[in-house]
Amino acid sequence: MKEIINKSIKWSISIAVITFVLAAIFSIISNGVLHGVSWSFGLLVVLFIVLVGIFFDMIGIASTAADETPFHSMAARKVYGAKHSIRIIRNADRFASFCNDVIGDISGIISGTAGALVIIQLAKSMDISNSSPLEYGINVGLTSLIAAITVGGKAFGKSFAIKYSRDIIFQVGKVLQFLEDKFHLSIIKDNKKKKTKQKSKKRK
Repeated sequence: MKEIINKSIKWSISIAVITFVLAAIFSIISNGVLHGVSWSFGLLVVLFIVLVGIFFDMIGIASTAADETPFHSMAARKVYGAKHSIRIIRNADRFASFCNDVIGDISGIISGTAGALVIIQLAKSMDISNSSPLEYGINVGLTSLIAAITVGGKAFGKSFAIKYSRDIIFQVGKVLQFLEDKFHLSIIKDNKKKKTKQKSKKRK
């Protein structure tokens, strides 16, 4: 019980630190990109951020919905990406937490902040005074549009992720293997080797 609690605490702290760092990076990048650009380009940037959140939310759900059984025969035949797909499914709780909670929530927060900047730019371009009914209407309209696209996109993504979970995870597995082979980035480690080592130590 203590071991589970300690692991949960360590994971919570590490994910909080990662979230803080990524949120700061995304915020700096989005503010830098939106600074001095037209409201129309800014709106495209906001929509891109929303799509990133929807995309990662879909991947996270697919990891929890996918079954690792079909990948075993593929891994035995050394199909590219199969082993990494199994790793994703075996670590689905943490993988989904990163995709849905970290990237998804950061995208939602950043898109809201970026949307506010776009509204200010639009009001300036139309020479609308602050606190005017038109400025208020634009604020409500754009905020509602961003929220509708986010929620509607995630609803579609969930249905798509559940139906095509195997194909989605297989493609992500290929990407992870490519990153590991080319750049030596082991994003998800193979816990099976650790477990066998731990068992052998206990037997001794």
